[in-house]
Amino acid sequence: MTESSLELRYGGSVPPSIAPANEVIALLQRHHSVRSFTAEGIDEATIALIISAAQSAPTSSNMQAWSVIEVRDPAHKAAISVLANDQAFIRAAPVFLIFVADWARNRSIAAQREQPAEGVAFIESTLVAFIDAALAAQNATVAAESLGLGAVYVGAVRNRPEELSDLLGLPPGAFPVVGMALGHPDPADRAGIKPRLPQDVVRHRETYRPIAEGAAEAYEAAVRAYYATQGAQRGWIDTILGRIRSATTLRGREKMRAALENRGLPSR
Repeated sequence: MTESSLELRYGGSVPPSIAPANEVIALLQRHHSVRSFTAEGIDEATIALIISAAQSAPTSSNMQAWSVIEVRDPAHKAAISVLANDQAFIRAAPVFLIFVADWARNRSIAAQREQPAEGVAFIESTLVAFIDAALAAQNATVAAESLGLGAVYVGAVRNRPEELSDLLGLPPGAFPVVGMALGHPDPADRAGIKPRLPQDVVRHRETYRPIAEGAAEAYEAAVRAYYATQGAQRGWIDTILGRIRSATTLRGREKMRAALENRGLPSR
């Protein structure tokens, strides 16, 4: 018997209280990252539709403090790939989107009216723009998947953000948040639905509680079983430990505060 997307999402242990899903929730439940694409392109109307969904995401106080850079040119994608951990799927994807935290536009509106924009310099404004960009990106992903496309987020656009900002022509006050490779999924790609933590680990009632003893190890087994289907021997715990072990494991992102300040977002 084939496992459902929900069973795959929870490593075979589905919370009994989860009700049958509607089409939207079912689409969200079967999300998985796609890094292998066919040669088929994506037309302008489809990208416009996806961006309209992105613009329909919530935005703090209607500031709309985000922008998106659409990249199709092969040479441009290749240059971006070099700055983003040299990942081949960025070159292969017909469209690469970069979601940008953008206070440059609103700061410009203030300058045109000879009004101050001191508030942009504070960490709250940086957070607002990053959250706006992230919400827009998530809407774009859901929209793309609803149209039969595949997508994968690329956090590595923050590895060398100042160089990437120069490459994209970003003005002061605009900063790359996350990239997204878009394309038609390769039918031969084996990537599937990766298990997530059990709900009782991430769902807290009234107050926060620490992770229960043994819960991480139980989830580790589910993740290793998933990666075994991909021909890989990987786990979850080692990934976490490897990422937070030291500043150098952040792959250049430990310099983020300085990069933000240099690009016009002091984040005080």
